[in-house]
Amino acid sequence: MNNRARAGKGLLAALLAAILFAAACAPIVRPPGEPINRPLLAGDFFHTADGLVLPVKSWRPQKDPPRAVLIALHGFNDYSNFFAAPGTFLATRGIASYAYDQRGFGAAPGHGLWPGIDALIADLKTFAGLVRDRHPGTPIYLLGESMGGAVIMVTIADGDAPEADGIILAAPAVWGRVTMPWYQRLALWIGVRLMPGAEVTGQGLKITPSDNIEMLKALGRDPLVIKATRVDAIYGLTNLMDRALELSARLKGPALILYGQKDEIIPRKPTQIMLDRLPAAVSGGPRLAVYEDGFHMLLRDLQAETLWWDIAHWIIDPVSPLPSGAEKGARKRLASGVAKSGERAGK
Repeated sequence: MNNRARAGKGLLAALLAAILFAAACAPIVRPPGEPINRPLLAGDFFHTADGLVLPVKSWRPQKDPPRAVLIALHGFNDYSNFFAAPGTFLATRGIASYAYDQRGFGAAPGHGLWPGIDALIADLKTFAGLVRDRHPGTPIYLLGESMGGAVIMVTIADGDAPEADGIILAAPAVWGRVTMPWYQRLALWIGVRLMPGAEVTGQGLKITPSDNIEMLKALGRDPLVIKATRVDAIYGLTNLMDRALELSARLKGPALILYGQKDEIIPRKPTQIMLDRLPAAVSGGPRLAVYEDGFHMLLRDLQAETLWWDIAHWIIDPVSPLPSGAEKGARKRLASGVAKSGERAGK
């Protein structure tokens, strides 16, 4: 056998080994099981159709029935406690709030494992229906932070979307692959095939998610906040962001979109692409508020109360200007920020 034949056989063997290794390291998705019972919202728990028990937190006005109800979805690696401060504030304004730990996060089953987009959508639809049954005739709003915003976007775009009187997206996760640098797409493609169960922490990236340092320290001590993330969970999140950006033109109903000029997690370019697709699809056009001192974790930044006032105001009066004035020139400031940073799709 000559050297070329040996080399060819060696290459073929290496390719087969790589294929087998990749197959053995397929990403893990923890999808929902078969329905075994009727979904139920009881006490501090959301009982899903497939038998899971998801923790629920709620903040409600003490005396009068709520004038509106808000369902809040947390971001990636976070859990329902993210809405403790804004939920308490909104309750004093007559607005009740509910938040649950999504599958794979917080104290929900499958901690750290990606549940799949369809599971996240189905849970939101079911939970929204249960909340509406508990508060018949009361306006229902959906609020999502980061990943939670993406879940709301793909759910609302679905054919049998839950009824909602409006949606609020705080720094929605729409950083789809089309706006990612090629080397990030390649690294994710390789990583999910060769080491899907490997965990990364993001340390050393020098990214500031918020200016609220005490809050960030508390999250670091909280065992329910995921610190080391599986590669296949990041892959699943990226698929979700892909779909949210793709379906943004199919958003329905009034929308309030919040973004911080100092956001270092979700770049401005995909956010602008999302916004450019919205006006024709969202009745009345989306309301965009850009906060000069806002970071990614807008609802817990040092200036968070400013946003809480804006949210409460918009729910109660969706037509008049927001108290903060963050709408003034918002699109222009966002666009100029993209130009200054040199962000380009697919760079």
